[in-house]
Amino acid sequence: MGETVQTLAYGSWPSPIDAALAAAHDGHPEYVGFVGDEVWWTEPRPAEQGRRTLMRRHADGTEESVLPAPWNVRSRVIEYGGQPWAGDLVDGRPLVVFVHFPDQRLYRYEPGTEPRPLTPVSPVGGGLRWVDPTLRTGRGEVWCVLEEFTGEGPTDVRRVLAAVPLDGSAAEDRDAVRELTDDRHRFVTGPRLSPDGRRAAWLAWDHPRMPWDGTELMLADVGSDGTLGTPRTVAGGPEESIAQVDFAADGSLLYAGDRTGWWNLYRDGIPLCPREEEFGGPLWKVGHRWFAPLAGGLVAVVHGRGASALGILDPETGEVVDTAGPWTEFAPTLAVHGERVVGVGASPRSAYEVVELDTRTGRARVIGAEHDDAVDPVYYPEPQIRTFTGPDGREIHAHVYPPHNPGCTAPGAELPPYVVWAHGGPTGRAPLVLDLQIAYFTSRGIGVAEVNYGGSTGYGRAYRDRLREQWGVVDVEDCAAVALALAEEGTADRSRLAVRGGSAGGWTTAASLATTDVYACGTIIYPILDLTAWGTGETHDFESQYLESLVGPLAEVPGRYTERSPSEHAERITAPFLLLQGLDDVICPPAQCERFLARMEGRRVPHAYIAFEGEGHGFRRADTMIRALEAELSLYTQVFGLDRADVPTLELAK
Repeated sequence: MGETVQTLAYGSWPSPIDAALAAAHDGHPEYVGFVGDEVWWTEPRPAEQGRRTLMRRHADGTEESVLPAPWNVRSRVIEYGGQPWAGDLVDGRPLVVFVHFPDQRLYRYEPGTEPRPLTPVSPVGGGLRWVDPTLRTGRGEVWCVLEEFTGEGPTDVRRVLAAVPLDGSAAEDRDAVRELTDDRHRFVTGPRLSPDGRRAAWLAWDHPRMPWDGTELMLADVGSDGTLGTPRTVAGGPEESIAQVDFAADGSLLYAGDRTGWWNLYRDGIPLCPREEEFGGPLWKVGHRWFAPLAGGLVAVVHGRGASALGILDPETGEVVDTAGPWTEFAPTLAVHGERVVGVGASPRSAYEVVELDTRTGRARVIGAEHDDAVDPVYYPEPQIRTFTGPDGREIHAHVYPPHNPGCTAPGAELPPYVVWAHGGPTGRAPLVLDLQIAYFTSRGIGVAEVNYGGSTGYGRAYRDRLREQWGVVDVEDCAAVALALAEEGTADRSRLAVRGGSAGGWTTAASLATTDVYACGTIIYPILDLTAWGTGETHDFESQYLESLVGPLAEVPGRYTERSPSEHAERITAPFLLLQGLDDVICPPAQCERFLARMEGRRVPHAYIAFEGEGHGFRRADTMIRALEAELSLYTQVFGLDRADVPTLELAK
């Protein structure tokens, strides 16, 4: 580069990756699909109040955002949403239906016209919501999941499969929506139809199970009048999680189930490729797709162990051929058309982009949301895939991102500060992909360690089940074990360790500060802090009984809920912390933070609380993310004694 390398203390390095740049690149394309020969997908717009737009790739390769602001293509079913749109060609022209976030109505859209509502608004509770649509243009309907609130409480809700007329006759008339199933099951996914249209398959589950605990694969005949016959359970159950179902071109039933301890692919109950790796994942969003059958009999699969590749499975031989290319992680969204497969892939050097694979040639290429290096890639972090040893000798998977900046080095003997990142879920996983929020810290000389603690997905059911009744214990122990191992091996400065996380990761952060002396400070983002209140009506329906498995049955172990809650043990927290919260969050509501802060009063622990108007669970607006990142860096600057003048000073109350 020809530039002199400066010797500067860790954490004080100048970096071209500022908070605005990190915020502008937050989020990624999702929900790919074909409309005729064209690929469409949703894409975030952080600078436009965090809305999601619908993108279209024309035949000539140009990309177009087909819905201008304020249209926001995003569902709120189970609050996390899911597949929010579907499209097809009718008389050679695209016809698309989508969910608009503010009112949750389904809309019909044809390019060149204004979207028209297909569903009514309900004044009851959270209203009427829709997700995972399938167009049935021959019947003049769209089939999807209907979530209907029956009262004002977060759990006053029912979910059914429903058919919505495409002619708009239900836009003001709830009775014009045709219910396809009853509401005997609390949760359902959208229907998948057999090639001949005579059978429909979907997934269902009930409280207190989460979909990764156990789901049922439902099958029903479709009558000539478009009604469903009596559904029957053909796979799955309380102890087996079916993550996805679909029909192959020959009418056989394909599904991903974990009866062996790994989500593997089955055809009519027969394993296609038995391996100790995952061909499915946690169903946090309705309509996630880890596999997609091709017309010729092959199956596109997103699979792997601790990472996910895009491959093509031959069901006759059980062989999988993975896509060649730089991508090391694929998101759970797939679409197929003829011999073409479209997914969303990323790597440690590139953010998520829309990737197309031609199965005839084996060639893969980026066709949408192409990664563009906003700064010189020499500033990107260089991750290490590590396995650490935790209590009882158990394995802990982690990604370690050492400080990295080509223009800076630290004085000889100095060790860097490190921040342990705890992912959300907790049934989830930190993927190994380029994240400019991580680069924001590593390029300044602060290391990051993302810990896939016990309970994380991607490593089989036994690893996932380590967290059963152990939330606030195993996750905390695993994060601490990684932090202390980094210090012991001379990678990190023992006196300058921090912990941070959002949602369930916010819980792990707060619990870590309350029960260990490992960390000098922490950043707690839209957290759970009070288990008893959260488990008795303070959250949304989907997770309202999640704690029954994560902590234990509340009726049997109420003391455990109290004992593990950071809000009950404010006196144990002595390290400075930053608390960040969205005021519109119905999953981890602000009341959790407010009670916790009230108990911290007078304790003389330096802390700051920033609440953001208009933000829900997961920050989406660029201005929010900028303020949050800069506040977090200011906390570390003050606690670790760093020399930085490029961010506003966070006022810490005592």
